[in-house]
Amino acid sequence: MNNGFGIPTPSPHSGTPRHQPVRYLVIIESAGASIARLFVASREQVGELDTATEEVSQMTQGLTPARGALDPVWDRALAAHSAAERAAAEVFTLDV
Repeated sequence: MNNGFGIPTPSPHSGTPRHQPVRYLVIIESAGASIARLFVASREQVGELDTATEEVSQMTQGLTPARGALDPVWDRALAAHSAAERAAAEVFTLDV
């Protein structure tokens, strides 16, 4: 007798991680609104949130941001933003 009651059991999960952990959260002005962009260590963007969400306040709680994202490492990741927007940005380095 089948103990799955006719529902197939799911296949086992692989042991390898599917995504890199988010390493940086950048709060930046974009078109008059403040947004939070999420980046992995390679500065590849993996997400974007409205800064008014509870998740952003939870992720940044107790962290002190670096002011400005003008370093060359951010050039490609934030190419759509002006120099003024990048200078005013807050960069949080998240614990991994």
